[in-house]
Amino acid sequence: MRPFLSLFLLLAALVSAEPGSARAQAVPAPQLIETKATQVYLIEASTGTVLLAKNERQSFAPASLTKLMTLEVVFHALTKGEIRPDTIYPVSEYAWRTGGAPSRTSTMFAAVKSQVSVGDLIKGIAVQTANDGCLIIAEGMEGSEAKFVDRMNARAAELGLTDSHFGNATGLPHPDNRSTLFDLVKLSRHLVDTYPDFYRTFSLPEFEWNTILQRNRNPLLSFGADGLGTGFAEGSGFAIVASMERGGRRLFLGLGGAQTNKERTDEAARLLAWGFDSFEMRTLFKAGEVVGEASVYGGASSKVPLVADRAIEVYVPVNNPERLQARIVYRWPLDPPVAADREIATLNLYSGERLLRSLPLQSAEAVEVGTLRQRAWDAVVELLFFWI
Repeated sequence: MRPFLSLFLLLAALVSAEPGSARAQAVPAPQLIETKATQVYLIEASTGTVLLAKNERQSFAPASLTKLMTLEVVFHALTKGEIRPDTIYPVSEYAWRTGGAPSRTSTMFAAVKSQVSVGDLIKGIAVQTANDGCLIIAEGMEGSEAKFVDRMNARAAELGLTDSHFGNATGLPHPDNRSTLFDLVKLSRHLVDTYPDFYRTFSLPEFEWNTILQRNRNPLLSFGADGLGTGFAEGSGFAIVASMERGGRRLFLGLGGAQTNKERTDEAARLLAWGFDSFEMRTLFKAGEVVGEASVYGGASSKVPLVADRAIEVYVPVNNPERLQARIVYRWPLDPPVAADREIATLNLYSGERLLRSLPLQSAEAVEVGTLRQRAWDAVVELLFFWI
């Protein structure tokens, strides 16, 4: 037993839970740092450890952060070979008027009736949050923005963005545009992990189109971030989703409800710096090391050891005032036979009462059905347990 780790086997309360489905819920705890933002979600990438969470599942209008979903659809189509970076799409009058120069919104200034390649449209969207770029690519890929939006929502469902729905491809005001910081950070992690080459577009310092040079609109690039985007909507305030890597560690930050553009930038930069400077990586168990045991009812062995297929690490405060704890959650008791390497439990890691991360645990060995005497004895133990 590690001196900083306590293990609790949650048995009777979880009898009806399915293996691997019982997930402990994070309990609100005093935050380690205060922020003016009304919504925050900050995590470490490799472990998924939650560093700061504040109203992260509260729905809000994502505004231009909608474009992250638009680009995911485009990147997905590129990887499938459905389109290519040199695929050319025309600029319709609708795209020009709604998202181009006449709209007085974020634009790459694509000329009406001209043609633009997919590669340049991606740059316009990622660097300049170009509304015309979104509409040109939506119409080009699906024939209309409405059909493209259907594809966005279908893809969002595939990615498990359960609290997100999109009404257009741009993020311009629309009653059907809604998301959460939890979903947007999840989407951002997917973009970085799945499309590393395309993701680099977010960090381009500038992009020129139609002889107009514009600088990247992400204010955190100068602080060391390498993506993703910003948004503003009446009633929701200023928001940002950012990713930043330092010393081999990557953090993802979602922040919303800032009152001004400056407050958004200052708070986001401060929270990212805090996430890197105030935390350290701690290895709790090596890959394959026994973490705990699960009870087996009527088996040749009464218990089966539990292991993880990778090192169990957690990203915790350098001067952590709260004791780390862990709880093994599984359906009790297990019925034999139990195959080796079967996922049968979940390890939930806590700092105080704050849930840091959840990881699957596998059986380290097989357990066959026990003898009649062993099964009878386990039946007596089960009866006594529930009687008590």
